[in-house]
Amino acid sequence: MKILVTGGAGYIGSVVAEQLIAAGEDVIIFDNLSQGHRAAVPPEAAFIQGELADFDAVEAVFKAHRPEAIMHFASKTLVGESMALPFKYLGDNVTNALNLLQNAVTYGTRRFILSSTANLFDDPLRIPIAETERIVPGSPYGESKHILERYLHWLDRIYDLRYAALRYFNAAGATSERGEDHHPETHLIPLVLQVALGQRESIKVFGDDYPTPDGTCIRDYIHVIDLAQAHILALRALDRGSRRYNLGNGLGFSVMEVIQACREVTNHPIPVEVVGRRAGDPATLIAASDTIRAELGWEPQYPDIRQIVETAWDWHKAHPNGYGG
Repeated sequence: MKILVTGGAGYIGSVVAEQLIAAGEDVIIFDNLSQGHRAAVPPEAAFIQGELADFDAVEAVFKAHRPEAIMHFASKTLVGESMALPFKYLGDNVTNALNLLQNAVTYGTRRFILSSTANLFDDPLRIPIAETERIVPGSPYGESKHILERYLHWLDRIYDLRYAALRYFNAAGATSERGEDHHPETHLIPLVLQVALGQRESIKVFGDDYPTPDGTCIRDYIHVIDLAQAHILALRALDRGSRRYNLGNGLGFSVMEVIQACREVTNHPIPVEVVGRRAGDPATLIAASDTIRAELGWEPQYPDIRQIVETAWDWHKAHPNGYGG
């Protein structure tokens, strides 16, 4: 199957592209490299550098390659930035995706996988968070994904465009060739590993007085390979109809538990600096992934936080400067 992967030079997109190629699929990557890296693109994939904001450039990809499916990762994703620059997210994320969707309809692409977000659930009534949880986006970033899920609902009804909206929690870990290299880095595990690499003196912990066993926030971490496999399973299930899934490993790990796992894996003390809470951080966010497990047989292969950290540490040791050297 020909699959167009937008944002395929980024962290998650590149790993998904790698796993798609391993599964025998034909991958076309479209990325502007504003957040991704050319070196992250699998050599077996066709690569086109371009802007989703450029309708003609997007149309040219469809004319040249006629993709049978789309996996859409390309978006702006920083929750905090979206609170400061809402139009950048409510505008660009939505408009760029609409350029993609309009061409999909025009050129007969009828399978679409949306990289959605757990930020749809800012105020969950129940933990773990199931797909039936009410949607209360926690930021303009989360709202942009909610808008796209609603657009996909209507394109399914009107044009039979089958879609899966996959709401991730915290993607982490690495493959032997691909890992996290963000600028700036905002994710906990690579930030902690930077301490072990000697690239920062300590790690900041934002609050240690939450109503959790050790006082730090609890989050659900999912290995990026497990995430990629969920995308492949969801794609193959679209012939049976559209679907929405929450994706996590179903286990919660506190900030301090993650740091301790990093200490054990790296054999580094990793000093901690406790600072004030960040506004809007819930105490606990854990996904209920029962639906995708029951419907598609998905099962995380890396459920333990130490396993996840080990794969990330192997990649960061081999790539201490990320894809830059």
